[in-house]
Amino acid sequence: MAATSKNGAAARTRSVGTKLTEEEFARLESLAAAAGQSVSEWARSALLAATTPTPVGLSTNPNPNNQNQDAVLGEVRALRAIVLNLFFDLANGEEITVESVKEIIAKADAKKADNTKSS
Repeated sequence: MAATSKNGAAARTRSVGTKLTEEEFARLESLAAAAGQSVSEWARSALLAATTPTPVGLSTNPNPNNQNQDAVLGEVRALRAIVLNLFFDLANGEEITVESVKEIIAKADAKKADNTKSS
């Protein structure tokens, strides 16, 4: 029978340990503080999140360079390119048509796809 805590939940009786550099630990402290947790609480949450199945293409990896952040960054870059190109055309007195907007979007999407392949 599994051990239980005072409130009847399963007691945490197992532990996992690892060694970190000062820089690595400082990164964990920063992430934990931002989440309002202790380093131990944050690390436990991150480890357990990494074991939870996610929809295809999504990641729960606590690594700051994970796929979700890369995808969001790609979208932001594409949106920035679209907005800047539209403003540039307007500033130069060019007429903005449906076709010109579709062309600008297609170019931004193509560049986004190229950047994804090279990552």
